[in-house]
Amino acid sequence: MLDLTDEQRAFVSAVADFCRREAGTGPRETHDPELYRKVAALGWLSVAIPEDHGGAGGGMLDSCLFLEATAHGQLPIGGFSTSIIVAGTYERFGSPEQRRTVLGGIGAGDVWSIAMSEPEAGSDVAALACRAEPRDGGFVVNGQKTWCSNAHIAEGILLVARTSGAPGQHAGMTMLQVPADHPGLRISGIDTMGGREVNDLYFTDCFVPAEAVVGAVDQGWRQLMAGLNVERLILAAIMLGTAQRAFDDVLGYIKQRRQFGRPIGSFQVLRHRIADLATEIECTRLLVYRTAELVDRDPGTVLPRETSMVKLKATETARRVALDAMQMMGGYGYATEYGMERLVRSTVVSTVYGGTSEIQREIIGKTYGL
Repeated sequence: MLDLTDEQRAFVSAVADFCRREAGTGPRETHDPELYRKVAALGWLSVAIPEDHGGAGGGMLDSCLFLEATAHGQLPIGGFSTSIIVAGTYERFGSPEQRRTVLGGIGAGDVWSIAMSEPEAGSDVAALACRAEPRDGGFVVNGQKTWCSNAHIAEGILLVARTSGAPGQHAGMTMLQVPADHPGLRISGIDTMGGREVNDLYFTDCFVPAEAVVGAVDQGWRQLMAGLNVERLILAAIMLGTAQRAFDDVLGYIKQRRQFGRPIGSFQVLRHRIADLATEIECTRLLVYRTAELVDRDPGTVLPRETSMVKLKATETARRVALDAMQMMGGYGYATEYGMERLVRSTVVSTVYGGTSEIQREIIGKTYGL
């Protein structure tokens, strides 16, 4: 484990203590607005927002520490993950007024969502077809977005739409700021194994002014690529904390559960499985912290290999830990009473969203000239 400062250790300890007091054994909902406001009042939501925009200016490592601790503590603040991704985009490309309102709002507890995927454009982002046509000094948006996390609880949507070119081209994409309650936008929830976390967004003659452009017109692809470090690290840190929670829960269980006259954790088959999982989690932690440190050293550098590795490793490890933990707990691992089934559901989907494991492997392979 990389050395943390005394301030970072104290921060993690404070977050963990808050989670123990406020989250209990883990809520069923992914986002609790009242609890989120409490976290905002403590100043923790501004951990990665620059000080000159009202934030704490902690950097990527501090953000990962916060995300790991809240995921481990099962704190229901699911809206933070997409909000901090959006915050990174506004920090890099937003106008002064946009940065003031959006970054300040996120630090105060506003939730933001990003709309990129479409029914025919998931891993293939170049196939994006939702179009924003210039009109009357602004843009009229028509099309559909899907799998938009937290849009139903968001104050606003960071929309990636096509302003020129044709589907199949990376050029011609533009980022637009759209209030969640804006005329011409309809948000419809998608039922999933984890409840309502994602949404379809339907844009019908949705007019936004020219001031809604975030960054530059037709430069959305370049701006998206600049945010990959943040997005992949955020997902990795969340899954690191989730993996550690699954490990801690199953370890406590097998120490107490008795069969054949002794704790089941004393059997070699489970001891060895625990040893393997503990090793994988520690390797993942080192990779997450190291990659976050690299980002903090030079925030402007895109690290496709390192961030794809960290997203791949963290999500695959979390899924393995949760599934192995369920197996070790037997029928109780399947019961909602113990909460392991919830961890299984959240880790299984982690290898799909934010770029599938297969896509991450493709990216890694290409960085080696393959």
